[in-house]
Amino acid sequence: MRSQGQVRFIKVSSRLQIAAAGVAAAALLVWAATMITVAVSQFIEQSDRLALLERETKIESAESRVAAYRNNLDATSTDLNRRMEFIEGAMEAYDLPETLTADTVSDSSLEAAETIAKVSAAIPEAAGLARIEARQLAFVEKLTRFADQRAARAATAIKQLGLNPQHMMASAPYAQGGPLELLSSEGDGSIDPRFERLGLSLARMDALERGLESVPQFLPARKSSITSGFGYRRDPFTGHAAMHSGLDFAAGYGSPVHAAANGRISFVGTKSGYGKVVEITHGNGMMTRYAHLSGFRATVGQEVEAGNVIGAIGSSGRSTGPHLHFEVRINDRAVNPRPFLEAAPRVLEKARGEPAVSGK
Repeated sequence: MRSQGQVRFIKVSSRLQIAAAGVAAAALLVWAATMITVAVSQFIEQSDRLALLERETKIESAESRVAAYRNNLDATSTDLNRRMEFIEGAMEAYDLPETLTADTVSDSSLEAAETIAKVSAAIPEAAGLARIEARQLAFVEKLTRFADQRAARAATAIKQLGLNPQHMMASAPYAQGGPLELLSSEGDGSIDPRFERLGLSLARMDALERGLESVPQFLPARKSSITSGFGYRRDPFTGHAAMHSGLDFAAGYGSPVHAAANGRISFVGTKSGYGKVVEITHGNGMMTRYAHLSGFRATVGQEVEAGNVIGAIGSSGRSTGPHLHFEVRINDRAVNPRPFLEAAPRVLEKARGEPAVSGK
């Protein structure tokens, strides 16, 4: 320690250094164990929820449906009409394949046939409604399998990119909302468990597919122009080894810079060292940064899609010449962008093998 022309030395013993390292290692282990526990508990909670709904589905027996028809035929007809509105909307949004590999829900066709027979015998005037309900439930089960199949495909793709599907779902939990509100019974606000199960499957599918679309997949500049990679390199200004937290793309001054994935512009301005910067938030803790720009073609709050032009290459900030400095950050930690940019297009193409949502 140098102070007022005097130099003093502080000696740290080997024992103290070992103790400090041990404390740091213990803290790291505690943090890792906590994260693993949270992830496992979320998975168990979601699995238990789905299992509970599977058990609740069996409660809707033929006897209970006959009682519902007998008690209030008008209310039952109203519920079926609400269900039909939901189903018609789903039929417009999704193109269901003829065959599905997912077998994640029970087949209620035998139970439905028994319900039709009992309703027809006990309440002949309700036989037509019972047959409509049976067709509705068959469609709901098929759509649930479809959603589960797409969700599984998206989860596999996310893992192939080195990401955690559970984290993708954390920002969009199993919400029912939206169209499922049409299905609530007028009496107690309850929803048929098979429809509720469908709502959970659709929400999970949507969360995973949105997370997959948020992964950097579009080159922000020409791949052939990458001049510096991610990792330690010789700093061009100091000559010493320094961490380079992104990829550098060399190009002519004013060349376009493209958004690497779907997201929302979260920052447009100047940052020390980076010069003129655009940042895009993609959800799930992921953010991409585009630095050393010469100009902006985006505004804060703007929604962008992969490939949209958001700025122009320049040499602002700590730069030796016109180029783009591109970063990918997860929870504000810089990660290597190259695996995403190289693997994502292939992985996404495979993940999109399922019939897509109309207009997507």
